[in-house]
Amino acid sequence: MDQLVTSGNQTMSKNIVRHNATVTRHRRKLQNKHKSFVLWFTGFSGSGKSTLAHTVEEQLHQMGCRTYVLDGDNVRHGLCSDLGFSSDDRTENIRRIGEMARLFVDAGIISLAAFISPALKDRQTIRSLFAEGDFVEIYCKCSIETCEHRDTKGLYKRAREGKIGEFTGITATYEEPVSPDLVLDTEHESLMECAQRVLVLLKTRNLLIEP
Repeated sequence: MDQLVTSGNQTMSKNIVRHNATVTRHRRKLQNKHKSFVLWFTGFSGSGKSTLAHTVEEQLHQMGCRTYVLDGDNVRHGLCSDLGFSSDDRTENIRRIGEMARLFVDAGIISLAAFISPALKDRQTIRSLFAEGDFVEIYCKCSIETCEHRDTKGLYKRAREGKIGEFTGITATYEEPVSPDLVLDTEHESLMECAQRVLVLLKTRNLLIEP
């Protein structure tokens, strides 16, 4: 019978042993010719997270970087398709994404994660998974009024009609980042201005130079 032990909030088998690969993150970085890290875009639905993440990815791709966007809706079609939108399910959704982003970083890939991630404690937990400098939190700041006016997916209308429960900004709380690495005014700044500011930050922190 398998014996289980609890580590943090996770239950694991005593029979699981971590394997150390010979192909390391450092060797992957040398092959890719760039560092790996995660850009975590957070903000209300409609604040421009996904659009910005894909725009930044396009620019990084053109620079020869290996990248991948982890998008909130896309992930819920597969990895997190079994989760709902309760507080516990949202926390589990973010936990899974954080662990997946950590694997991408270990693989030498720049990961761009675009998630509302409304809970401060969940974002802090994800940050704790990464070494200093590997996690870049980007707050896409946009008023709920503007996001609701945009309503790109028709979600705010449905939330107002009571067809969607626990909707962030309407019936559920969003906790603003306390000290994000970058705050983007996606309400007043253009998409390209915001993307350029992300790239400037990465260059300032020497994240785009060869390791």
